[in-house]
Amino acid sequence: MSDHHGAHNDLHSEQGALAGEHSGRARNPIVKVADIAWLEFAKPDLARAEIFGRAFGFTPTLSTREEVHLRGTDVGAPCVLVRKGERTRFAGTAFRAAESADVLRLAEATGRSVRRLPEAIGGISVDLTDPSGATVRVVADQHPLPQLPSQSPHTFNFGSALARVNATQRPPREPASVQRLGHVVLQSTKYRETLDWYLEHLGLIVSDFLYYAGQRERGPVMSFIRCDRGTTPTDHHTLALTLGPSNRYVHSAFQVTDLDAMAAGGEYLREQGYQRSWGIGRHIQGSQIFDYWRDPDGFLVEHFTDGDMFDNSLEPGWATMTASGLAQWGPPVTTDFLGTNPRSARHEAVSVLSALREDNEFDLGRLRGLLKVANS
Repeated sequence: MSDHHGAHNDLHSEQGALAGEHSGRARNPIVKVADIAWLEFAKPDLARAEIFGRAFGFTPTLSTREEVHLRGTDVGAPCVLVRKGERTRFAGTAFRAAESADVLRLAEATGRSVRRLPEAIGGISVDLTDPSGATVRVVADQHPLPQLPSQSPHTFNFGSALARVNATQRPPREPASVQRLGHVVLQSTKYRETLDWYLEHLGLIVSDFLYYAGQRERGPVMSFIRCDRGTTPTDHHTLALTLGPSNRYVHSAFQVTDLDAMAAGGEYLREQGYQRSWGIGRHIQGSQIFDYWRDPDGFLVEHFTDGDMFDNSLEPGWATMTASGLAQWGPPVTTDFLGTNPRSARHEAVSVLSALREDNEFDLGRLRGLLKVANS
């Protein structure tokens, strides 16, 4: 523990943990996953999902009446698997094991079976369920998709440091080419139990904790969690978990080349009639430049670039959860992003009432804390 950098020493957060607070990591996890692999969805209209996927910047690798696979330009597995379903739903997250032996070890420890995945993807999987009921696959030995051509980063003139002379900048208004899947954000009524499950089973570690104003003594309500690859840097968060009145998908994020690719790609999406939820701006936790969009089925998806990369030496930062604390710069956070717009008000009210009747971590005190966030 003495080798870890404290979160309070200006490395990435103004505050570190207080005595007795969550350490942000498990003492002896079963395995340590290497990365997030893909996300799975069910949707009734696969053609519509593929059209949006192309506009967002994916390349299809499989397109049938029953299934669509969408990939980025980086080497690896597809980023998104969409299967035909009677209703629209998020179906789960797959994480990539460091090696196949980890899949076998996790299966043995949890009493689950290892299964072979379809030939279109290849490899093996052990399928688990987290305490919130979400499907979690840990996979290995997939057929590696080859590198695809990607958008080249732009060359910038910064003040008197000239890198571009007798040349213009003309980023084309076209889909922002997705490079890879970066992270997924999930909401849980059993936040602390679910957090500990991911740390203990998958060896993930916390980069930042958020807590409600005036409720720090009750513990955190959100965590940004990264893979532990030792001294190899990894994304500030591969998974983010937040406490809320329902167990659900919140959003997922996909890396693009740079700000110009993101902005021009956003103009392309807007011209195609898609809805921007919030952006463009720069986050605080993770530092990513972001742009959020709604797909035709209502799922929130993010383009990001220039995110923080941490090795395993940094301990968690601690901060108050506020709406204004979501970004360093950019337009004010929208009601669509926060889920407080009139269209979602009835659904959210039903979720809150249901959660308050059940035995979980979302009680009246937590509800009051959450209500303060939107106005803070």
